[in-house]
Amino acid sequence: KEFILPGGTRAAASCHVARSVARRTERDYLHLMQGETIPAEGLHYLNRLSDLLFVLCRVLNRAAGQQETLWQR
Repeated sequence: KEFILPGGTRAAASCHVARSVARRTERDYLHLMQGETIPAEGLHYLNRLSDLLFVLCRVLNRAAGQQETLWQR
């Protein structure tokens, strides 16, 4: 299993930022679910949105011929 560091083209980097916002919103939504009655589907949507943005980052970098940077332990 590899971890891809955020970056690449400007468009891909913007997608990484959007993904981090989606992940933060997902955590906030989960916290809100503990005190309020709100649908769990919202949490599922936010998780899938984060996945979509990650794939979009990879597609944008690949289309631009940008090499992905893997995290080295």
